[in-house]
Amino acid sequence: MKRLYIQEVATRDGFQNEARFIDTADKIAMVDALSQCGYAKIEVTSFTSPKAIPVLRDAEQVMHGIQRHPGVEYTVLVPNVRGAERALACAIDEANLVMSVSESHNRSNLRMTREQSFAQLKEVVQVVGQGPVAINVSLSTVFGCPMQGDIANDEVLRWVGRFAELGVRGVTLCDTTGMAFPSQVRALSAQVRERFAHLQTTLHFHNTRGMALANALAAIEAGIDRFDASLGGLGGCPYAPGASGNVCTEDLVHMLQLMGYDTGIDLDRVLAAAGRLPHLIGHDVPSQILKAGRRLDLHPVPARVMEMQQQESPLKEITS
Repeated sequence: MKRLYIQEVATRDGFQNEARFIDTADKIAMVDALSQCGYAKIEVTSFTSPKAIPVLRDAEQVMHGIQRHPGVEYTVLVPNVRGAERALACAIDEANLVMSVSESHNRSNLRMTREQSFAQLKEVVQVVGQGPVAINVSLSTVFGCPMQGDIANDEVLRWVGRFAELGVRGVTLCDTTGMAFPSQVRALSAQVRERFAHLQTTLHFHNTRGMALANALAAIEAGIDRFDASLGGLGGCPYAPGASGNVCTEDLVHMLQLMGYDTGIDLDRVLAAAGRLPHLIGHDVPSQILKAGRRLDLHPVPARVMEMQQQESPLKEITS
């Protein structure tokens, strides 16, 4: 049974896309609940400027308030040196850095050229790298940019290589707007695994076009064993208007466990946590398993069917 590692991103990637500010105490309670579910990592929050993402303005309070669970890594998004300094003061396990491999998307999303982003993140690596905190780099739009179209695999590999040279521990290949498709995912994942076998490689899918689960299976075929996922399917991207969010944690785990993979996840606990989301965020979530239940969550036999069976039983006794 192959071991897969699931990394929860709802409390950062999901919550930052919500209009409603979720109370700090509720965020802490959610992270504490998720800590009991068996995740490899939980991306707790973002140390971006509160002016840029006001709904995550309580990053320090959340990080200081959560209860750390052995075996779980608590990671946060760090955009710059100032964010890194704030994050390091909160005893994080990992700093997650983000830039896009698409020039157009990077300028639109981060308001910088790719070279400017790289220079800024290189400074972050130098600051964080002085201590025990691990560094992961999330590369956006590796499977396609909504403005430029396809990104050549060689270009993706070039950027992975530049960060690998800085000594980062891991890289995340992000399907930022849900443009990925299985054969493409399989090919790029295999190339990254072959060329950068020493890197901890994660795949981050969005379900914008309904292919997130299929893409995850394609990545597994290529040797990937780590996946970001979002409770309830929260998340999204401003450059994919009307789209659903990230691959849903409970949908992904449900599928993988049925197929015999060891995810380490307690699905009952995950579903209990997901059930809190509509109240917290004020609207329904895309999760299919939360709506329909697991495959073998059976329903009671209707009374009329029971009556029919009871009526048929005496007839079977007579004819026998």
